[in-house]
Amino acid sequence: MVVEAEDYDEAVRFYRDVLGMDEIAAFSEGGDDRVAILEAGRATFEIASPGHKVAIDRVEAAGTPSPKIRIAFEVDDSASATREAAEAGARVVAEPVLTPWLSLNSRLDAPAGLTVTLFEETEDSHERAQREGFGVNDA
Repeated sequence: MVVEAEDYDEAVRFYRDVLGMDEIAAFSEGGDDRVAILEAGRATFEIASPGHKVAIDRVEAAGTPSPKIRIAFEVDDSASATREAAEAGARVVAEPVLTPWLSLNSRLDAPAGLTVTLFEETEDSHERAQREGFGVNDA
């Protein structure tokens, strides 16, 4: 994922220093031509139907609509990560809430114009897969 940030320094500071992503490379051609490559950990790509997006918005953010693209980062402690992000300039849309899929999720408007979910897992994927309504799509 590549994100253009009008305030490059603020975006790097937030995602690297506040959310704790390791900077694995940085390149510059001079002037304002700069890029920082941050390690974001495990990545998943969720494809949600419009109805599921509305359901997530209802559970995670009391119905506050999210944009078409929302980035989610797993954290060890959703409450403290949300507080630290807010202190660093993100706007809290919703405080951490326990979701039906047993994650503690919060929602933030963050630097670079991104809407971010911070989530803390309370069970592993194998436990979750055993519960009603979870599994994989059949091909």
